[in-house]
Amino acid sequence: GSAAGKQSSTFKKIPMKRKQLWVGALALSVLVTGGILLAADHIDSPAVTSQPTHITDLYVFRAQDPNNLVFVANTQGLLSPGSTGAARFDANTLIEINIDNTGDNMEDLVIQCKYDAASNKMQVFGPVMPSEKGKRSKVEGSVTAEAVVTAYGAASPTIGTGTSGIKVFAGPRDDPFFFDLNQYKKIIAGTASGFNNPGTDAFAGTNVMSVVVEVPKTLLGSSSTINVWCETKKKI
Repeated sequence: GSAAGKQSSTFKKIPMKRKQLWVGALALSVLVTGGILLAADHIDSPAVTSQPTHITDLYVFRAQDPNNLVFVANTQGLLSPGSTGAARFDANTLIEINIDNTGDNMEDLVIQCKYDAASNKMQVFGPVMPSEKGKRSKVEGSVTAEAVVTAYGAASPTIGTGTSGIKVFAGPRDDPFFFDLNQYKKIIAGTASGFNNPGTDAFAGTNVMSVVVEVPKTLLGSSSTINVWCETKKKI
């Protein structure tokens, strides 16, 4: 679709096990003035692990330009190097970043990321006030930024710059989340009293499919604090 194109597709949150429903709607309180907060969920039900709907991480942090915020939604965790080249975003899966800037834990703005298979581009809609809230979403308005999906092993990332200073990247990346899973299991089992320094990253050598959207703070409202959560929804 073109940058001026309109969309009218409706997406619905797919039914899945309760744990995944909870993770998909995990809320993070983010200081607009800086810092980084994240949520992670890598090893889940076999029905969703490595699927395009499976969210692994949500990161929100201040951009290199202090007037902007960066939103990172990672999906399809535990991709091996051998399988990463074949990994694809799904045109029927909407990646939606929800933003509450009034403190009522309801989305006031959404950033919607939708893959267009025909052009091999990740398209961004918003931030915009949603016409539907909760489990159903409608793709809102026009494309505000888009970028060709960067191929695995590409020498440099493709970054698209759209309207109002919004930027977007989409493609495979090394999983940035660090967790010593084996030591954690020992602690839970009572055979270890704490983590090692340094620990052993259980996710080393694995990749994720990542969407990164940089947005000027002026497009997110005037509140000094926002709550952010990420969902994936399937087209109906």
